Amino acid sequence: MFDLRKTAFVRGVFLLLLAGCGGKNTSSNVDSPGGEKTAKTEVLEAGADVLQNKAPLRAMSMYLDGFHFYNGNLKGQMEAHHYCTQLNEDLVQCLIFDGNGSDAKIMGVEYIVSERLFKTLPDEERKLWHSHHHEVKSGSLIAPGLPQLAEHELMEKLVSTYGKTFHTWHTDRDLTLPLGPPMIMMGFTKEGQLSDSLLARRDQRFRVLTAEKRQNRADIPTPTVQPGANAWERGEIRQLTVTDAKQPIPGHSH
Repeated sequence: MFDLRKTAFVRGVFLLLLAGCGGKNTSSNVDSPGGEKTAKTEVLEAGADVLQNKAPLRAMSMYLDGFHFYNGNLKGQMEAHHYCTQLNEDLVQCLIFDGNGSDAKIMGVEYIVSERLFKTLPDEERKLWHSHHHEVKSGSLIAPGLPQLAEHELMEKLVSTYGKTFHTWHTDRDLTLPLGPPMIMMGFTKEGQLSDSLLARRDQRFRVLTAEKRQNRADIPTPTVQPGANAWERGEIRQLTVTDAKQPIPGHSH
């Protein structure tokens, strides 16, 4: 699949990412209730930052910005900032935020698998996953701060992958606290699905042009989407609901 962790070049690029247009330019959309941090809290945070091991966070060496929509509701769209860890050559895990500043709220998680792993999934499981071919080829998925050549190489790897995404905080509508059940999200698969205004605002903030990204990636082969992915296109919608625990949970025995 891909590996962005092991070269001095990539480490240098990552530092540029943090200092360049991958830095804070997208504020959180949420204003949560709660008191200001006290001096004691800030001291405790500073101490924990120095003393505690944060290996899982340090392993997040990839930053992607793209868009999701609620499975079953194409109009429910939002931007998603992904901070990702490559677990191995075929599996990536990402935390998703509503911004890229220190005030960003965690919206959910996404797991990304290679085509090889996706082919091993059972039929029903595949309906929860979406392809990344259009996000890459359209230019709507970007790696903020990466030089064009490095981003192009990354997109060559991502174009044939599949994502399984859950949003736990619906920051397009729940503007104070994470309310309701998690929701299964999907990725866009055709032109005309993603809101033009949503895309334009993202491009303005990151000072990029999606059209130029699309043109630059024209040489990346478009893979054949594996059977079962993007099930929403066939009207097979899967979504989560809260179930009364007193009732039997489908698929589980007591």
